[in-house]
Amino acid sequence: MNSIELKQTLQNLRNLTAENEVVEFKEAKNGYDFNKLGKYFSALSNEANLKGKPYAWLVFGVENKKHHIVGSQFRPQRKDLDILKSEIANKTTNRITFIEIHELNEPEGRVVMFQIPAAPKGFPIAFDGHYYGRDDEELSPLNLEEIERIRAQATTEDWSATIIPDATIEDLDEEAIALARKNFKNKFPEKASEVDAWDDATFLNKAKITIKGKITRTAIILLGKEESEHFINPAEAKIRWLLKDANGNDKDYAIIGCPMILAVDKVYAKIRNLKYRYIKDGTLFPDEVNQYEPYSIREALNNCIAHQDYTKHGRINVVEMDDQLIFTNLGSFIPGSVEKVVKEDAPEEHYRNRFLASAMFNLKMVDTAGGGIKKIFNFQRERFFPMPDYDFSGGKVKVTISGKILDIEYARLLARNRDLTLEEIMILDKVQKKHELTEFEEKHLKGNKLIEGRKPNYYIGIKVAQKTGQKAAYSKNKAFDKSYYLDLIEKAIREHKSLERNEIDELLWNKLPEWMDDKQKKNKIGNLLSELRMKERIENTGSFSKPKWSLKKTDKKV
Repeated sequence: MNSIELKQTLQNLRNLTAENEVVEFKEAKNGYDFNKLGKYFSALSNEANLKGKPYAWLVFGVENKKHHIVGSQFRPQRKDLDILKSEIANKTTNRITFIEIHELNEPEGRVVMFQIPAAPKGFPIAFDGHYYGRDDEELSPLNLEEIERIRAQATTEDWSATIIPDATIEDLDEEAIALARKNFKNKFPEKASEVDAWDDATFLNKAKITIKGKITRTAIILLGKEESEHFINPAEAKIRWLLKDANGNDKDYAIIGCPMILAVDKVYAKIRNLKYRYIKDGTLFPDEVNQYEPYSIREALNNCIAHQDYTKHGRINVVEMDDQLIFTNLGSFIPGSVEKVVKEDAPEEHYRNRFLASAMFNLKMVDTAGGGIKKIFNFQRERFFPMPDYDFSGGKVKVTISGKILDIEYARLLARNRDLTLEEIMILDKVQKKHELTEFEEKHLKGNKLIEGRKPNYYIGIKVAQKTGQKAAYSKNKAFDKSYYLDLIEKAIREHKSLERNEIDELLWNKLPEWMDDKQKKNKIGNLLSELRMKERIENTGSFSKPKWSLKKTDKKV
């Protein structure tokens, strides 16, 4: 939303005569309890589902009686609001989080507007293991009847299986049907001779694309002619490919529609997939590989088609950067976590588009028997590339596949430690990307001496560093004892009579751990100087704004 739309939305919400199940106002003038915020997230998400709304609103900085703006200082820094998205996701079902957190600086004060997505069909949203709802304006546990009503949506509704009365087999693409036959025979070679004897209507029924000869939405999505897309309006069956340069500027684009079985190859042909060269450890000769494993591109794209929430009326996007591919589809990630999918390596119990997923399995487009996502991770592991990134915020699934080595030391770690499990590699991948670790992940890596350091600035542990030739990198991350820095400052001041702050910064800067950013290094040096001053070892003989540090007169040596 732009600022004008956001102001109008706020005005519309304030014009409500009273709060309702999908709108909640809170003053939150100076802050708000995180756990209570999480309970409201669960309640409003579930109520939006039950009321058939796409999202709900939690508004801070507005009192709940007359809806006057009073202003809120809840997390005034934008970065802290953005962190809240992952904090909420860590405690909700399927890691559902805010669509967006909006800020408006009105004349009367700052307003924070939390846009909360409706719970996905069939999946009530819990916070910290408990389901919440609204009883009139009161926060309360979601009652059993409401929980079951949401859960029943998964078994009673399958958008992709709906029959389109006015559509006929003439609305399907002949080339698409021919490819579907070929893929079906490859998937089920024992039926190949039978398939050749079937007419198109029989084949479509047997492949579970149509139902008793009736054209389904699945049939239009996978095999429909381009001009037949109107049968699924207002939904779209389109993929937008966008090419960007290193600065993020658009260079080229294409929008490809039905039939999706042909669209996958058309999008794949657009992606450049250039050669990537890097020097393997222990050799002077470069290794040459494609930036992306072809299977990974097709699997990610077909997953977008199979799991897109078509009721949200959006497109699938494929963004190609110089060194990464980004795939997005609308809807929540129903398995909940990628770690769960990789670890269990088994088919899901629930699918958003069960009929569509089944048809794509029969046409060898997806592997509903499980393992597709795990294969992508293993392909990245084999080429020593970073693991795929999954982001479930904003009501969509975003998958980023890297096409180059980000950290050569991490690549060496993968190359020399074949005994590491895929789960351990996924967690170490988070370390190299500076992503937040869970308490279990921290405990596991520390217990196995794979990482050291303090949260959130972990680095590769000494055991791994010694095995992978990262001894120097390890020592750069490992801080010296505090006494080393204190002695160094005193010795330098004694040699030069006095030092200004910038000179002390220069003295210590490259000796501090590499994981520290500039601000952390500044603070560290400031703390060291304060400690020496409090111990009366040094004194400021300059000014407050331009300090000059000298040895305390009683401690000076001739």
